[in-house]
Amino acid sequence: MDATWHAADFRPPPGLSNRHVQTLLPRCLPRPAVDAETEILELPDGDFVELAWARPQPERADAPILLLFHGLEGSLASPYARHLLHAAAGLGWRALLMHFRGCGASPNRLPRAYHSGDTADAYWLIGQLAHRYPRALKVAVGVSLGGNMLVKLVAEQGDNGLDLAGAIVISAPLELSACADTLHQGFSRVYERHLLRSLKRKMAPRLVRGELPLAITSRELEALESLRAYDEAVTAPLHGFDGAEDYYRRASAGPLLGEVELPMLILHADDDPFMPPALFRRLPAPPDSVRVELARHGGHVGFVEWHQGRPASWLARRVGQQLTDWQSTMSAIHFALDSRSCKKNAGY
Repeated sequence: MDATWHAADFRPPPGLSNRHVQTLLPRCLPRPAVDAETEILELPDGDFVELAWARPQPERADAPILLLFHGLEGSLASPYARHLLHAAAGLGWRALLMHFRGCGASPNRLPRAYHSGDTADAYWLIGQLAHRYPRALKVAVGVSLGGNMLVKLVAEQGDNGLDLAGAIVISAPLELSACADTLHQGFSRVYERHLLRSLKRKMAPRLVRGELPLAITSRELEALESLRAYDEAVTAPLHGFDGAEDYYRRASAGPLLGEVELPMLILHADDDPFMPPALFRRLPAPPDSVRVELARHGGHVGFVEWHQGRPASWLARRVGQQLTDWQSTMSAIHFALDSRSCKKNAGY
């Protein structure tokens, strides 16, 4: 293990360490029910995103907040979303998920979608949360595509540009071009085909209605056989990129890793079937503000462990632990500052 990385304490159950088993297992196991309230958040450009707030919400206005960004074609229904929101709410946090444009119950209004480097909506939402809950500690969690977006956002904004106490990044494709190539190989094509079906199903009716400024026909859309081809024909032209490779280069957050100043925890499995081998050896060394925990096994957003006599989400346990640590640290800092202020006012 390189000195700049740390070994994650994840251990798969005996016989369940295979990367594909770990990736697929969360879909087969029970997941906690999350009662969520939907909010439509209007955006500055006239579009909107759907927020899912876990209920019941804490009564205290200064209760800490966990903000979750999902992966490609994810939603509140994604197993990891249920586990993470449930874990945060159980700790007394105000927990919410932001659906990327078009990933909620309704299609978005504008002739565009979302992509791995699209940080504007997350930035707007964090600003809104800062206005609504100015005294609340806030932590953002990004999973897969949402993780790449979160690293990019944090790197762009610097230490004081966001009202966040920390960020947690899970299974993020920090080198998009290499990840697109990996997904087009071997058994990983099963995941690629699943994602492509979801993307096409969403885009096809909008294309038929003439809502999108794209040259591609419905038949050509259906014929696309890789995510790289989809990004070349749809994602790139729809969002102002000069082809898929230009999109991957400009949206990948990996090259920005060294610029992250905010406290950040990155969780990653070396056997992730969405990623090239030894992903972090291809990236800049993380600064002291970033803790990278690498697990030998875990797959892509899998990390199913045996805990208290049953299969369970290690991610929910590890994220819950990190939230508790940061909350305790911030509480201690605030107590020290308050004590110093009281002594100063008393003339000590």
